[in-house]
Amino acid sequence: MSLLEYSDITEKKYIVMDGQPYEVITSHVFRKQQRKPVNATKLKNLMTGKVTEYSFHVSDKVEEAEIDHREVKYLYNNRGEWWFSEVNDPSKRFKVTEDQVGPSARFVKANTIVTQLLFRDTPMGFKFPITVELKVTEAPPGIKGDTATGGQKNITLETGAVISAPLFVNEGDVIKINTETGEYRERIGNSFQK
Repeated sequence: MSLLEYSDITEKKYIVMDGQPYEVITSHVFRKQQRKPVNATKLKNLMTGKVTEYSFHVSDKVEEAEIDHREVKYLYNNRGEWWFSEVNDPSKRFKVTEDQVGPSARFVKANTIVTQLLFRDTPMGFKFPITVELKVTEAPPGIKGDTATGGQKNITLETGAVISAPLFVNEGDVIKINTETGEYRERIGNSFQK
């Protein structure tokens, strides 16, 4: 068990507060007028998914969470249940709720290997690839000159997720998505390429 000083509590670190594991989403060390420095953070509770703001002071120390990882295979989802299995043994299946899996899961294809996070042998979340390439299954045609709305339209991806993308994206295109933000990144291939 290692203790972190207030200034060591930075983004992407895992800490334990009140017996619960948290991921540090943002941190900003600053000094208010003549006072001592403060580290203002946003923390995500890895068990509940709730995000809270917390300020650490110079005298504060916090336990660094020991997070274990294991590889699992995403199988499918149905009615808010997300099913996974052990990578080498598909008969060992388990399900989690939509809240436990998080919003990034909507960009993951069936049979994809992902990382499950464990805290003291208790499952608490997943790490998905930051970017994925997905095929566009539905895209309304872009109307020439229709840029009054910023040149965006809603498209549907092969996983069923709906995102906003530029007007030039068509059905059949393969695009890159940022799974953390749900934003369109770039077009990899288009439906006219043979």
